[in-house]
Amino acid sequence: MRKIAVLPLLLAITFAFWGCQSDDPDKIAERDRQKLLKYIDENELDAIEHSSGLFYVVEREGSGSVHPDLSSLIVIRYKGKLLDGTIFDSNNQAKLQLFSTVRGWQIGIPLFREGGKGMLLIPSALGYGSFAQWGIPRNSCLIFEFELLGII
Repeated sequence: MRKIAVLPLLLAITFAFWGCQSDDPDKIAERDRQKLLKYIDENELDAIEHSSGLFYVVEREGSGSVHPDLSSLIVIRYKGKLLDGTIFDSNNQAKLQLFSTVRGWQIGIPLFREGGKGMLLIPSALGYGSFAQWGIPRNSCLIFEFELLGII
């Protein structure tokens, strides 16, 4: 009889534990914002906060006459890393359709012109969200250092 009572207790504890791991988007957004602000402070960055929750640093706005839009094919040099400094991707001359990138790029890259150089600090909701991708843990903030080499 005692063994039967243990199973419901274990199930209750398991569900209670899962319930404590909140996937509330507002809580995740605020947690991400605090992590990004801490990163900005620790690295003494002159970052600008976008209304989307994205932060960006302008090292060089660029001298081109146009900003890319979602339909643009861009040529870009970039390095992507996590807040702990782990590099998860880099490319010296990637050709990408802007609409096929993470939402943080779709918002941040158009803030620059051809030749622009900077950094995007992306909250998880504008990156890969709750999905683990290519060694990137779920709900990870992303940091991209980049140079917009061209707009095709």
